[in-house]
Amino acid sequence: MTHEGARTMTGPFLGSLGAGAALIGAVAGFGEFVGYALRLLSGPISDRTGRYWLVTSVGYALNLLAVPLLALAGSWPVAALLIVLERAGRAVRNPARDAMLSHATAEMGRGVGFGLHEACDQVGAVIGPLLIARVLFEGAGYRRGFALLLLPALAAFLFLGLAHRRFPRPETFEAATETLGRAREFPRRFWIYLAGASLASAGFVDYPLIAFHLGRTGALSLSHVALLYAMAMTVDAAAALAFGVGYDRKGIPILAVSTLISAFFAPLVFLGRSGFVAAGLALWAVGMGAQESVMRAAVGDLAPREKRATAYGLFSICYGLSWFGGSLLFGVLYERSIAMAVALSVGCQLAAVPFLLLCRGKKTGGNPPGRGEGMLSCS
Repeated sequence: MTHEGARTMTGPFLGSLGAGAALIGAVAGFGEFVGYALRLLSGPISDRTGRYWLVTSVGYALNLLAVPLLALAGSWPVAALLIVLERAGRAVRNPARDAMLSHATAEMGRGVGFGLHEACDQVGAVIGPLLIARVLFEGAGYRRGFALLLLPALAAFLFLGLAHRRFPRPETFEAATETLGRAREFPRRFWIYLAGASLASAGFVDYPLIAFHLGRTGALSLSHVALLYAMAMTVDAAAALAFGVGYDRKGIPILAVSTLISAFFAPLVFLGRSGFVAAGLALWAVGMGAQESVMRAAVGDLAPREKRATAYGLFSICYGLSWFGGSLLFGVLYERSIAMAVALSVGCQLAAVPFLLLCRGKKTGGNPPGRGEGMLSCS
């Protein structure tokens, strides 16, 4: 609720403070870069210290408290700093959190497990934008919306503490004798996979720039932009579950399918008339749902148990660098030619498909029927 509610406003909010499209794209892209680059440090720290819960909690504190502080930002540099700080909190928390999730989902199948996590995450991602849409519809403004998001942030801390108290050592859910856990090095498929995931992320566009475009063109009101985002998060949740199940059955090639589906969101959103925007955002949401579930699940299957958080950090830096570069270039091209920006988005995503197809491999033996069927062999 906190993060996704704020995400519907950050682009237009920066615009109201005097920022242009290129600057908003740069802030969004740099924020995503920081949100992934720092994971290269937090991942190994989590693996070496074993303090997964501590690292996760520090990250949540940074991530959640930066959002309500945006209500006090009086200039775009201050707002940009807080937006980047919010991303930094995600960088600190996510490798340790995802490592714990990979342990907890080892038996049920990581595709389904990470898909379920993403679907639950999107419950808040729907409620948050709906709450903000109501605030904006009533004319209360961006600052009131950011301040209101302090309430779900505090609730998140409460549930985080309850989870830590009940499950202090999530790594015990995964047996130490798991086949992939014996490997000490990352397999070749892991690096091919990183190339494909990086291309897919370079072609994606962060929602703040989409919201800025819709606001600048006047295609939709601000409240409708927030409502459309809530709709997109609903599609995101459904896609995460569907592609998660598909991943456990078919493996990484299912991610190539989702990339093909989402590759054409940009022409509909940025070049189509208002009637096509909803369809474009639905395709965008399909890609987001798959990237937030299947992309993360595959890392858990390709990485050895002892280096799981490190693998998530490495994956994140490649993904984040590509996201930053793609967002920055998209923003620059947007100011010159929207058609060229759209071509960049579509081209990068289509280029990712061959790399993802090269990652297909044999199913890992030794798993109970219906559990982890889609795991990849590292041999």
